[in-house]
Amino acid sequence: MKTTTFDVSEYLDSPEMIAEYLNAALEEGDTEYLMKALGNVAKAKGMANIAEETGLGRESLYKAVSGSVNPKLETVQRIFHAVGVDIKVISRV
Repeated sequence: MKTTTFDVSEYLDSPEMIAEYLNAALEEGDTEYLMKALGNVAKAKGMANIAEETGLGRESLYKAVSGSVNPKLETVQRIFHAVGVDIKVISRV
């Protein structure tokens, strides 16, 4: 039996799916997980396109979304914007 590797980026094919996926990642409360999820979205959108739109080099973009570093909030915001989603703050009270 032949198996293939699952690649979530192949299923992130609509703005709604991307938003739900990133919201689920945010709810986990794990920064590494969130950044990897953001990397999957960037891959789905095209890393070269996202790198160009954010002004980051491709290597810097890959590093930022690897989950192994803590990128600046400015970098995270630029990536969110480039993939077409916004971060919204809501009250827990």
